[in-house]
Amino acid sequence: MARYLGVDGGGSKTAFVLIDDTGQVLARATAPTSYYYGASSHPDSPTRDGFDVVERVLQQGITDVCTLAGVDTAAIDAAFFGLPGYGEASADIAALDAVPAGVLGHDRYSCDNDMVCGWAGSLGGEDGINVISGTGSMTYGERQGVGHRVGGWGELFGDEGSAYWVATRGLNAFSRMSDGRMPRGPLYDLLKARLEVGGDLDVVSLVIDTWKGSRGSIAALATTVCQAAQKGDTAASQILDDAVAELVALIETTRTLVGFTDGETVPVSYSGGMFSDPLLLQGFTTALSALPAHYDLRQPLLDPAVGAALYAAKHSGHSLSTAAIAELSTTATTSEKVSTP
Repeated sequence: MARYLGVDGGGSKTAFVLIDDTGQVLARATAPTSYYYGASSHPDSPTRDGFDVVERVLQQGITDVCTLAGVDTAAIDAAFFGLPGYGEASADIAALDAVPAGVLGHDRYSCDNDMVCGWAGSLGGEDGINVISGTGSMTYGERQGVGHRVGGWGELFGDEGSAYWVATRGLNAFSRMSDGRMPRGPLYDLLKARLEVGGDLDVVSLVIDTWKGSRGSIAALATTVCQAAQKGDTAASQILDDAVAELVALIETTRTLVGFTDGETVPVSYSGGMFSDPLLLQGFTTALSALPAHYDLRQPLLDPAVGAALYAAKHSGHSLSTAAIAELSTTATTSEKVSTP
């Protein structure tokens, strides 16, 4: 029996899953984020400390998942590590590639950006496009071995349509509602209650001083923007409409870049927490179906961590069978061996 480890890094957490070649989930574990940018308090050596963070997170998660499965790392035939930020600083790639070896004790693994996990999981490794809207946003698509990413530039440059982007636009709307530049809607009261502040300007010190501008903490506020839209808040609804437009633009660009022709039907799926909001998903579905291109929108087949394990098998030259993938689609969400430290 061959065993494959998938690791899906993210801006908020890192998910680990161990599967076998018959499509059984052997164990799952969760560890903190493996996002290495900004991990250091020492400006002169930010990346080294960031690599140490990645190593600690991988050590925790791999130890947990192997313990739960009752195996050691030598029993892992291949692993794939989808790491946030991977490839976005070319000078860091070699160092990131080297990190898992010290944890696994062997070199039967590969690394890439975590976008690959979402694509492989949502479409089961089939040609098509996956759009991610979690803490950040981007698309990744493949067609006949040609892959391309669009977006994923980070919150400073954009990450349009992501939870962070939605949340910061929600904070902007809150500030405008507070000082009279915009009529107050449900978003104002919902955000004030969520943040538990006395005065409106206290939001500034909370986000900047207390949270230290935490990417994850800010992105989490997107759920409040979604709640406000559900209550009919005009500003919040517009934010979600704009998010949909940005995500669709990512898909359209990716379709062209990976070489899908106008006459082809393009499988599309999605991953990331923003798609758990029914209003955003409904708007996304409607906008995609209204385009001239032919898109086949599919619910995600597997979660990104299982997608990473599938990719580990594929990259090692031992792609799982159709039957094994079908088995994973029925069992991957019901594994009993789950650890969430």
